Amino acid sequence: MKYILVTGGVISGIGKGIIASSVGTILKSCGLHVTAIKIDPYINIDAGTFSPYEHGEVFVLDDGGEVDLDLGNYERFLDIRLTKDNNLTTGKIYQSVINKERRGDYLGKTVQVVPHITDAIQEWVVKQARVPVDDDGVEPRVCVIELGGTVGDIESMPFIEAFRQFQFKVKRENFCNIHVSLIPQVRERHLQATFIASVIKVSSDICPQIMCRCTTALENSVKEKISMFCHVEPEQVICVHDVSSIYRVPLLLEDQGVVSYLSRRLNMPIETHPRKMLMKWKEMSDRSDRLLEQCSIALVGKYTKFSDSYASVIKALEHSALAISHKLEVKYIDSASLEPSTLQEEPVKYHEAWQKLCSADGILVPGGFGIRGTEGKMHAINWARKQKKPFLGVCLGMQLAVCEFARNVLGWKDANSTEFDPESKHPVVIDMPEHNPGQMGGTMRLGKRRTIFKTNSSVLRKLYGDAEHVDERHRHRFEVNPDLKSHFEDKGFHFVGQDVEGERMEVVELDDHPYFVGVQYHPEFTSRPINPSPPYLGLLLAAAGKLQSYLQKGCRLSPR
Repeated sequence: MKYILVTGGVISGIGKGIIASSVGTILKSCGLHVTAIKIDPYINIDAGTFSPYEHGEVFVLDDGGEVDLDLGNYERFLDIRLTKDNNLTTGKIYQSVINKERRGDYLGKTVQVVPHITDAIQEWVVKQARVPVDDDGVEPRVCVIELGGTVGDIESMPFIEAFRQFQFKVKRENFCNIHVSLIPQVRERHLQATFIASVIKVSSDICPQIMCRCTTALENSVKEKISMFCHVEPEQVICVHDVSSIYRVPLLLEDQGVVSYLSRRLNMPIETHPRKMLMKWKEMSDRSDRLLEQCSIALVGKYTKFSDSYASVIKALEHSALAISHKLEVKYIDSASLEPSTLQEEPVKYHEAWQKLCSADGILVPGGFGIRGTEGKMHAINWARKQKKPFLGVCLGMQLAVCEFARNVLGWKDANSTEFDPESKHPVVIDMPEHNPGQMGGTMRLGKRRTIFKTNSSVLRKLYGDAEHVDERHRHRFEVNPDLKSHFEDKGFHFVGQDVEGERMEVVELDDHPYFVGVQYHPEFTSRPINPSPPYLGLLLAAAGKLQSYLQKGCRLSPR
């Protein structure tokens, strides 16, 4: 097993996740099986209880793990399926060690950070690195490990110490470190001081390969200076400058000889002939840069001030837009701005929000929690339904589509979810039996579940390739009230997809509408650059006016 540790310096959020994913991608293109582990030094057990404004979206895995959004990058880039144990946190490690101590596993010894915490970290990594993540079930050969935060943070120190020891346990030829740090640029000059300081912090423990994040390509003189002061060979200094698309990052690393360096450094015999997988990435990146036609989607949500809150949603839209050869424009709309109260308090904001909504080619209402902005989302859904604008509702978006239809078509003016109005006389969305109101973490309906299509005429079924069922990932505490199903279907609002028992409503479609679809699951979590998610693809096709011709051609796109 070969281990590649990716660390970061100066500031967090400079692209360690994309670089770790890209390193894995170019190694996978060489025929190697690659897995990935993300280490988050925070004390939370997992990401499930975070606000999206803290670390971005909560990504959900097949096994129901609620994890950091970087695991979404790993899955999309490497086309693999990870588990919750691929996300390691300080909370999980301490919980594991304390549980062992309570059982008496340490035989009365004093339990300390060194060696007990550091040993537990190493044992976790070794065990998880061997878990197959590809469909063929083959054990991985390479494990890319990303250490979140920045080197020098006090919470990262046990992990840095663990890997300092680890490099000697597994031998030098089986372990290497890639350190990613920022080189600021002021008046066309690159400043290396902060960068070198961050590298010295990590290189005193682990000798790294260095990846320099910067806006423009580095001059050779800067690379030589970094090489000299950081005690590394010049070939170990790699420039990762800003590029037009994240899909170009694997190609950028490949062009600078990262594969040949890792092959020598880790003693890995690697195929040298042109690699089919990277050729696909190059073709995809080139096509992305050449797109001329544009398609706009209004994303009506609660966390629109921070785009990472909807990272997988945006990626799923991008994958679909690329598949139909359109440039994507996402119009972020704070749903609260669409509400009548905003008209009274901030009329300019209200009219700007509605102008964005009305000018978009399609409307997306993603998942979320809490009552703020829900009325605004229902106003957007009402407009999409009446104006026959392509619409996709995901999780809460589907539930609010049910509420909107109940209020404005069925005439149930107080129809609502019990999440927002427990006293409603028409509770069209109710909490599920497994929901535990006294415990927030891990109490939802989580992970991969099967949805059965109940009709052959479903648009979404056709988009899934006429599949009888689909397996998609869920994350919700509330569900559509199955007792009221017949009232909706009598008015053309059909629950075309249900769970295996036929008790939970999973997919809704509206008659006489170009594309009005709601899904209880989160299809964005399984979207891939070369294989976009069908619900999102349907939205983009409808928004571009191409859905009917696509369906008539048997769900095939025209040659590009």
